[in-house]
Amino acid sequence: MKPDSFDPKTAKYLRTRGANSPWKLVGCQADGFRAAIVIPALAEADSLPKTLHSLAKNPSVLLNQTLIIVVVNNRLTADPEQKAQNKLSLCWLEQRPCPQLNLAWVDAAGSGFELPEKDGVGLARKIGFDLALAQLDWGTNPLLISLDADSLVDGNYLPMLFAHFERNPCGAAYLPFRHQAGETPAQEAAIREYELYLRAYQFGLHWAGSPYAVISIGSALACRASAYVAAGGMKRRQAGEDFYFLQQLVKTDGVSPLAGTLVQPAARYSTRVPFGTGRTLEARVEQGKSLYHFISADSFRVLKNWLAAVDTLHTEAAGILIAQAAQISPLLKSFLVAADFFAVWQKLQKQTSGVQFLRAWHDWFDGLKTRQLLTRLEQEQAEQSSEILVSELLRTAGYPNMSGCSEQLQFLEKLQGVCA
Repeated sequence: MKPDSFDPKTAKYLRTRGANSPWKLVGCQADGFRAAIVIPALAEADSLPKTLHSLAKNPSVLLNQTLIIVVVNNRLTADPEQKAQNKLSLCWLEQRPCPQLNLAWVDAAGSGFELPEKDGVGLARKIGFDLALAQLDWGTNPLLISLDADSLVDGNYLPMLFAHFERNPCGAAYLPFRHQAGETPAQEAAIREYELYLRAYQFGLHWAGSPYAVISIGSALACRASAYVAAGGMKRRQAGEDFYFLQQLVKTDGVSPLAGTLVQPAARYSTRVPFGTGRTLEARVEQGKSLYHFISADSFRVLKNWLAAVDTLHTEAAGILIAQAAQISPLLKSFLVAADFFAVWQKLQKQTSGVQFLRAWHDWFDGLKTRQLLTRLEQEQAEQSSEILVSELLRTAGYPNMSGCSEQLQFLEKLQGVCA
């Protein structure tokens, strides 16, 4: 598809925000695809073939309609071993492996093509998605799918993705996931604890009524290409790009949970990003540190009461809302005052009303501000074990007698659509 054939929004996006130079697609040059899967790869010579082989187990009729783009990437200052691994990946791709796949790749690792020092996996994903736009059949409302080069997928991965978007009006989806087994008992325990944290956080947000109750895993999300453009594309961050991208999709086109298939990211140490699963796992096992904090039921209750207050009192003056916030929690009031709540509330009331006001409000009080509020509330909470905190959260939400971490994790997995 030629750039001048795009609709005005897509053409403007590519002109003003597109990351399509100096990078180019190599390999499959066909177009007219219903979907594109983008896989960033940094030092993944061993795991990338496994990921692609798992994709190849999907139905051929859907594989024929899907373009798979591997973005082999590193920064100029990357570790020599990472660069060597990337050269191996590019050589392997040039051999045209997996002939049943429409496989293309991008060299964002060779001399002159490296990622800028301030950028990372977010830009690698963005390069792949932006280059994919010209290869899609826009008459089919095509999909953009995010995966990682260390993740495995089921044989019904593509059928479930296509079926979900055919029946769901939301512009994006997050997929069920379960990390692969850890290499040692300590790593296995650490990755399950981290999963429990992710699932308990999402559960708490959902119970509180937050529209940002989504789990952001970069290898387990997808969206319509039109929603991608409307959200301003993937974020160029070194880490956390999935969180900010999904947050924007919630604001623009909506995000829904997908069920019926499973993505399995690797459970391993990693220095590829400054934070994330790999860093978290290593800190927990090797240093005994926890880079995350389970949120208590009390803090989620404050959030729940605050969101309910806004829903009920959104036509009232800012002072009334602040007074209500003070009754809910003095810490909530101080957080809102520090965030310039009065000016924001008054501005929103002048510009919008009704449903439009609430939407604009949630655009401001977004997933990041929600996390910041919960972090502030937790500073005043007594330290307790994750098992106790999750048990209390589940009990508060109407699910008593969930006392063991393993039982809690299995329950939340089932609740959040993870296949047995």
